[in-house]
Amino acid sequence: MFRAMTVPLGLLLALLGCTRAVDPALEEAWEGWKSLYAKEYPEEAEVIRREVWEKNLRRIEQHNWEESQGQHMFRLGMNHYGDLMDEEFNQLLNGFTPLQHEEPALTFQASAARKTPAEVDWRVKGYVTPVKNQGHCGSCWAFSATGALEGLVFNWTGKLTVLSEQNLIDCTRKLGNNGCQGGYMTRAFQYVRENGGLNSELVYPYQATDTSSCRYNPGDRAANCSTVWLVAQGSEAALEQAVATVGPVSVAVDASSFSFHFYKSGITSCTWRSGGIFSSMFCSQKVNHGMLAVGYGTSQEGGKNVSYWILKNSWSELWGEQGYIRLLKGADSHCGVANQASFPLL
Repeated sequence: MFRAMTVPLGLLLALLGCTRAVDPALEEAWEGWKSLYAKEYPEEAEVIRREVWEKNLRRIEQHNWEESQGQHMFRLGMNHYGDLMDEEFNQLLNGFTPLQHEEPALTFQASAARKTPAEVDWRVKGYVTPVKNQGHCGSCWAFSATGALEGLVFNWTGKLTVLSEQNLIDCTRKLGNNGCQGGYMTRAFQYVRENGGLNSELVYPYQATDTSSCRYNPGDRAANCSTVWLVAQGSEAALEQAVATVGPVSVAVDASSFSFHFYKSGITSCTWRSGGIFSSMFCSQKVNHGMLAVGYGTSQEGGKNVSYWILKNSWSELWGEQGYIRLLKGADSHCGVANQASFPLL
């Protein structure tokens, strides 16, 4: 069950600006949405949450109309975040802040001698666990890190093990991570390396909170790593080679926009205009959300070949393409996808 947010009503009203009467024609749709996602609100909050939902719905419909006119390559859809404003969404779910000064680490550079296939998808090779749900906790960094570690474990053992994000949340504060308030994938990998292991989800289940003490059990170690690699900053060529040769790679993107929150299908990009010209509209290079690059590919869009990254999210299978997004590839690190990429190795 999804309970109402704890954001004060006064703050919500301030963010909304002038309130407007709800649309009676949307009554059935609103009730159906609440029922589908088991939403419940205190009486005084429901009108405001419905107004947020209606505003989001209108924006989704406008975008999809533009998509039908050839202006975009992707569609939006109402989802379980429909009662959140952009500001709330970013505060609750986007918990990655780029490090200003990374600790010394190995850097993965692009090499002209390293050949890569035209398409890669580690899901079909068994490297990727089912899509997870971080809940209302800014722990995306932990989910990104476990995703890379899960691929590493599969590569070494042939066994797909679901690893524990809660282990990382509870045990990496001393390295500078801040639980549900944000963290860094590289420091998660550093913890696993220095700790000598990480527990599985089965042993150390996810709670979507950051109030517990560290309970790592060395007797149930399910993963390990010995080195941490940074992908050359801003280099999509290096990121492509890393994804192709190493496996799933942790990345960060700018996921602050409305179109990212309600992404449903297609290749997310800036506005698509005639002649194939892109303009920056939906995202920037300022990354704030950890994800997992599990592959890349190419598809025909408007008579042109368009390349994309396949990114695994941690907002449940209800979001996007069963929990995944295809993000424009080869466009100067679109949404900052190549700006903070990293991976662990044994």
